[in-house]
Amino acid sequence: MAILKPFKAIRPTVDKADKVGALPYDVMNSDEAREMVKGNPYSFLHVDKAEIDLPRDTYIYDESVYEKAKENLEKLIADGVLVEDSKPMLYIYRQVMNGRAQTGLVGCTAVDDYINNVIKKHEFTRADKEADRIHHVDTLNANTGPIFLTHRENKTVSKIVSDWKESHTPVYDFICEDGVSQTVWVIDDDETVNKLVSEYANIPYLYIADGHHRCASAVKVGQKRRGEGEYDKNAEFNFFLSVIFPCDELKIMDYNRVIADLNGLTEKEFFNALGDKFTVTLVGENAYSPKERHEFGMYLGGNWYSLKAKQEFIDETDPVLSLDVSILQNSVIAPILGILDPRTDKRIDFVGGIRGLSELERRVNNGMKLAFSMYPTSLTELMNIADAGKVMPPKSTWFEPKLLSGLFIHKLS
Repeated sequence: MAILKPFKAIRPTVDKADKVGALPYDVMNSDEAREMVKGNPYSFLHVDKAEIDLPRDTYIYDESVYEKAKENLEKLIADGVLVEDSKPMLYIYRQVMNGRAQTGLVGCTAVDDYINNVIKKHEFTRADKEADRIHHVDTLNANTGPIFLTHRENKTVSKIVSDWKESHTPVYDFICEDGVSQTVWVIDDDETVNKLVSEYANIPYLYIADGHHRCASAVKVGQKRRGEGEYDKNAEFNFFLSVIFPCDELKIMDYNRVIADLNGLTEKEFFNALGDKFTVTLVGENAYSPKERHEFGMYLGGNWYSLKAKQEFIDETDPVLSLDVSILQNSVIAPILGILDPRTDKRIDFVGGIRGLSELERRVNNGMKLAFSMYPTSLTELMNIADAGKVMPPKSTWFEPKLLSGLFIHKLS
């Protein structure tokens, strides 16, 4: 059963929240981050991507980057931009994008729940990315970026959260430059906090929606601090910062593919190969998004096509093989286009659905050969794969909106 722990958040003053809150460190490069922080010394990117405050030729994993991040965090605290709450509490975090709201509960979850698979994973992690965040968390002595978790619907939790929102004034309420509304309530009533903690003890599993590397890194820092012998099981390093959403409030967007070439095939040969496993229909010049599972859009030669997988080539008994990303990879991208490892092959790139199908057309019209638009993976598919102890193919899910960093910081000691 899941452990939820209140904590004393270090967070922005009301007048600085909209200036501190920043997109996660891994959704932009260093040059983009430098542009985003111009004129804003409070942006949390100064902490999460501290290379932006160092010479441009600084290696992003250099020791000076982590020391600068620590210096910047300490300055925000010393200047009173970030202030620690007086007692452990829980927090409600609502985001609204394009009229759709998702409301999560901010607290700490347990290192042991990750180790024991109460917190379930669906992605592999990369050692280099883990090492970066381990160093960052350890140097700052804090979790600065929340882990994005979900769970199957729990009506009691949802009602407690809803009632609190309706009867209390939010502490933050602002709209980011991208139009996403960010609202936060503080749950400072001990009885309500205890009810939520008790209710989470009845929730069997939490699922990582986004943030596998941050989560794995936070866990490894906790394990490192435990050492070899006895340790304080209540110490903060045994827990990490999380925002937990009920799955019915989340939406996974499509995660599309662009391909550099046809692997030496003519277009006629390529279409002949596709016809073995797909029903191919010409749609025309208008961008096409799949309408159901096992259907794909394809942009090639200035036209869009619908590709529907033939039933005999779909393995619905396997939660991974039945994913659309698996069908496309195993039936087209690997055997026909020769891209065996999409993690490393430079002939394939991935485009989050937030950028729209026009981005696929632009990429193809400017040098890539073809693009595939995907039907979004569902939360049910994600949780079924995690329950089976299996792993999704790379680039299977794209969540929007992204959780802001800097609104909540969890100190490890």
